[in-house]
Amino acid sequence: MHARTSLTAVVLATLALAGCTASGAAPDAGTPTPVPAARAVTLEDGWVKATDSGMTGAFGRLANAGDADAAIAHVATPAAGRVELHETVEDDQGQMVMRQKEGGFTVPAGGGLDLEPGGDHLMLMELAGGIAPGDEVTLTITFADDSTLEVTVPAKEFAGADESYAPGHGEDG
Repeated sequence: MHARTSLTAVVLATLALAGCTASGAAPDAGTPTPVPAARAVTLEDGWVKATDSGMTGAFGRLANAGDADAAIAHVATPAAGRVELHETVEDDQGQMVMRQKEGGFTVPAGGGLDLEPGGDHLMLMELAGGIAPGDEVTLTITFADDSTLEVTVPAKEFAGADESYAPGHGEDG
């Protein structure tokens, strides 16, 4: 009987090490825990437009390697008092204008979102000071699941990205 007890103990220990219970079921056979958005999303080729003062934009490609959409809830940086998620749209007069994106940005599962001059972008407002070419700017992206992604991007000279604001949006909006 002693040998049979030892054999049972060895089998149970082997099953436990293999991640199974004596019934053969995985111990966590329930619903898989979703991956936090910050672990699935990256910012590729990120950069900020250099400026002397006022406000500027941050750009790049947000890529989502996860299997769930990632919703951006908020972005912050020590370089600015406030960051808004902006889109560029055509107004009633046919002019392209910037405005805060209702509902924020969603980075699709297995896909990406381009942040670019003249399109969706991060608007850094109430700058703490000028941002010179070559400076590095740290951005903290907070997702709807409360996970955060911190990235540091360089500042570059760029002649574009001088769109106007839709009424009710912008530094005074």
